[in-house]
Amino acid sequence: MPQPAGFTLPLSPPRRFLGDLLHFARQIPSVPVQRRLNVRRVVEARGRAVPRPSWCAVFTKAYALVARAWPPLRRSYLSFPTPHLYEHPTSVASVAVERPFGDESAVFFAHLADVDARPLAEIDARIHHHKTAPLESVGAFRRALLVARLPLPLRRLLWWTGLNVSGRQKARLMGTFGVSVYAGLGAASLHPLSVLTTTLNYGVIEPNGDVDVRLVYDHRVLDGATVARALADLERVLNLEILSELQGGERRESA
Repeated sequence: MPQPAGFTLPLSPPRRFLGDLLHFARQIPSVPVQRRLNVRRVVEARGRAVPRPSWCAVFTKAYALVARAWPPLRRSYLSFPTPHLYEHPTSVASVAVERPFGDESAVFFAHLADVDARPLAEIDARIHHHKTAPLESVGAFRRALLVARLPLPLRRLLWWTGLNVSGRQKARLMGTFGVSVYAGLGAASLHPLSVLTTTLNYGVIEPNGDVDVRLVYDHRVLDGATVARALADLERVLNLEILSELQGGERRESA
């Protein structure tokens, strides 16, 4: 009995956007580094905090605080006119969010500036806004869809220009570090591809507070020892600065 024939589906703008991103991400010599952190006290304080921030907001702010003290984490590689590094004065987080687009789920990137200086509640609210606001109302989403609808040669030229010509524009349009997590779905990516210098990823937090945290880094910009030390500093920041902010929210609620 003949098998039914399948059918062809055109690539949607979000799929074309991710295809372009991966085209350039595959050219980067990226390496993952993992460290097991213990955040038991943070888990307890977050459980009592009102409002309770998402773990994405907690880790995004913690890593931005680390990057504020570690300039190499704010650097990026550019090839034009000759290969060189650019160091941005502040961090811009590029947080992957899932949004419905037509009849499919699509990935967009929320760009959050100055997250190291913002309260966790505000960071969480901004992430939520990027997950729920109309797509066309968010500048980064609107640009991504606009570029994705252009012919392939023009798209690739715009991507190459954005990645290699101006470090300042690269940070503004694409971010200085990425955050990509599926821990809420009970899973974790081992080596997410990215065009940014570092991408933060963490797994499911265990009952005792242990969690595997990964940084995927561009080896043209950083070395593994620097990333390993940054992960150790991330654990310190989570258990000091972030814990203190969460406990402050707990004390305000009690009062």
